[in-house]
Amino acid sequence: MVHKRASRGLLISALAAAVLAVSVFAPWYSVSITPTGAAEAQQQLATVAQQYGNASLQNMANEVGSQFSSVAGRPLATLSAHQALKDLSKLLLLLAAVALVASVLTLADVVEVSGGQIALVGFVAILFVLYRMLSRPGIDGGLISLSLGWGSWLALVAAVGIVVGGLWGSLAGQSASPQYDPLHDLTL
Repeated sequence: MVHKRASRGLLISALAAAVLAVSVFAPWYSVSITPTGAAEAQQQLATVAQQYGNASLQNMANEVGSQFSSVAGRPLATLSAHQALKDLSKLLLLLAAVALVASVLTLADVVEVSGGQIALVGFVAILFVLYRMLSRPGIDGGLISLSLGWGSWLALVAAVGIVVGGLWGSLAGQSASPQYDPLHDLTL
């Protein structure tokens, strides 16, 4: 039987695991053009217009190209973990599924999974999320930059929630179990 405090911890782990799974599809990174990238795009547009266009196209390319600097540094698009991190996103989904299934099955008294094991799954998820927050996918050339989006922070909070719920369930489960006293069996 799952202790009432342990069931709260397992419920927290289950909800956090579901949030972790959803966060894989949320925007983890914002894509923006650097000032160097805007200057390079302006130069390439002018080169193409000069090489292949008439005077009207060259004038239009110069007008459009002069606006590129205003786009530099602004977020243009977002990338989810599923889009940017193919293998890692699958691992995060697997960890979320393991934590969710283990928590729910323990809550239902179908299997007995310790809160420490669930917390370990959450800790591994924390390591993966922190790795991709600190070591963003590489973009060569410095023309485009990636900044962290809210999805990566949501994933980190969810992974921490799995750990907290697992530890809460583990600690509550230990306090609920009767303590064995070896001296009690000794008779004089």
